[in-house]
Amino acid sequence: MKKILILGGTTEARQLAGILAARAAVTLSLAGRTESPVAQGVPVRSGGFGGAKGLATYLGEAGIDLLIDATHPYAARISANAAQAARMVRVPIFALRRPGWEPVEGDRWTDVDTVGDSVQALGPAPRRVFLALGRQEVAAFEAAPQHHYLIRSVDPVEPQLAVPDASYLLARGPFREPDERALLREQRIDVVVSKNSGGAATYGKIAAARALDIEVIMVRRPDLPDVPSAETVEALAAIVNQFGVDHLVEPAAERGV
Repeated sequence: MKKILILGGTTEARQLAGILAARAAVTLSLAGRTESPVAQGVPVRSGGFGGAKGLATYLGEAGIDLLIDATHPYAARISANAAQAARMVRVPIFALRRPGWEPVEGDRWTDVDTVGDSVQALGPAPRRVFLALGRQEVAAFEAAPQHHYLIRSVDPVEPQLAVPDASYLLARGPFREPDERALLREQRIDVVVSKNSGGAATYGKIAAARALDIEVIMVRRPDLPDVPSAETVEALAAIVNQFGVDHLVEPAAERGV
């Protein structure tokens, strides 16, 4: 049985690992940023590799036959390292690229390129801001202490923001639209800051903002390497089965069965 390394951290990575584990030895790699990740169902490696060179070394030493990048759409550096490492050791690579959300009638999106740009887009007047970004990015908003911030994350934000008015909510998705509407109303939110993560699990806040006529400051996706990819777990599993695992799995005679 051949070896597949999946760079994960997303729900889709876990789902893909479960599908492919029936035909190959799958290891799921997590960055280790979440303190209590959900059970993955396959062997897990946690922590970084040390850049593209470190990942290339790991691929060679572990005898990895196929690399799959199923990281978050905003994990641009990891995706770049994966593509480079795969080239260095000539290991095939596929990517799972979840499509982004598209604005529809009633949305009030302000598109920005970076989280830093979203701080500026809030403007000088005090606002009640829902930060739905993850705890790694919220420190940038210390540059705009005039706002009230509601910060939602899976793990606690430590240290908390050096701003006079912030509240914190620990929660793990998926988040349903009715619950998001209730949250936005209760907290009197007048602007949401979000990444364009795509998928259904966190779309509830976008739909809720639209229903309540609330502005969304949307951070655009970064550029990612051009590697063979698919938009869904099922599509990528089919590609891997057709072009990857079918060619990677040893013939029965070679396995001695």
